[in-house]
Amino acid sequence: MWLVVLLACAQSDPTPFVVVSFNSGTTEGMAHDDAPDDGYTSEHATTSDRWYGDGLAWDRAITETTDFFAELDPDVVVFQEIFHSDLCTDIPADQHLDFVCQDWQPGDLTVAQTVLGDGWQVMCQLGKDDKCAAVKRSFGQFRGCDSDFCLEGLDGAVNEGCGGGSRLGRGVVELAVGGEFTLVNVHGNSGLTGDDEACRAAQVEQVFVDMDGEPAANGERNIVLGDLNTDPGRWADFDASAARWMDFVGGDSAFGWVTEIGPDAPPTYASVANIDHVASDTWTGDCEHPQFLDAVYFDHRPAVCTLY
Repeated sequence: MWLVVLLACAQSDPTPFVVVSFNSGTTEGMAHDDAPDDGYTSEHATTSDRWYGDGLAWDRAITETTDFFAELDPDVVVFQEIFHSDLCTDIPADQHLDFVCQDWQPGDLTVAQTVLGDGWQVMCQLGKDDKCAAVKRSFGQFRGCDSDFCLEGLDGAVNEGCGGGSRLGRGVVELAVGGEFTLVNVHGNSGLTGDDEACRAAQVEQVFVDMDGEPAANGERNIVLGDLNTDPGRWADFDASAARWMDFVGGDSAFGWVTEIGPDAPPTYASVANIDHVASDTWTGDCEHPQFLDAVYFDHRPAVCTLY
C-alpha cells in the first residue's frame, strides 16, 4: 500500500522544470538610433508606441524570440506586453512595414503562439490580450481551455481606478505526470505616484488574500510570477507595494522567492531595478536573466528559472 502511495506522489512531481516570465515590450525612451545599428530606429519606436502598444511586434524581435524559446525549451511561460495579432485589422497598412502585421492574415497564429512554436497551449487575461500564460502540452494543460488558444481564459478581477482589465491571471495547470498547480501571472501597475503604489499593493492583496472571494494563488501548490513593477529587495522602505510583497514572500512566509532579491540582485529592467520575479510555496530553483537580442528593443530581461 505504501509503495502505491509513494509512486502516486512521485508521478505528480514534475521537477525539474523550467518557467519563464517575460515582459516582451519595448518603449520609446531608449537609445534606438545609437550603436549598434540594428535596424530598429526611433521611427520604429514611434510606430510601435502609436499602433502596437509597445508590445512584441517587430519582425526581427519575433524571429529571435522564437529562436530563443526553441533553444531554451521551457515548460511554462508567462508574457506581459506581447502584441495580440488580431489587432492588426485596426492598424493602417502603411504602418505594417517591419512589423508582424505586414504578413499577418486573419486566422493566423498570435505572436505568443508564434514565438513558442508547436505543442503549446496559450491563455490570456481578462480584458488584457497582451498578458498571457502558456504551458507546453507535453508538460501539462490548462483546466477549462479546450483549444490551443483561449483569449480571456485566465481567471482575473479588475481593480477600480487602476486601469481596465485584470492585472492578474490565474490558471490551473493539470500536469501530464498527474497532479496540478496554480499559476498566477502578475503585471503590476507602473509609476511612482502614491496612486500607482496603492494599485500595486491592492494587486498583491489579490494574489495572497482575495481576488474573487479567495486568493489568486489558491491552489495547494502555487507559482506566482511576472513583472511586479516594483523592486521588493531594494524599494520596500519607500514603496508600499514592495513592502507588501515582502509581507507575503520570504522569511517565515509560506511563499519564497525563487528569483534573487536584494541590493546585489541583477537588474532586469533598464539596468536599474529588479522587478521581474518568480515566487512559489512549493518549489525553489535557480534563475538567470539572459539577453538574447542584439538590438536596442526590449527594456526587460526575462526571468528564466529551473524549479526543483
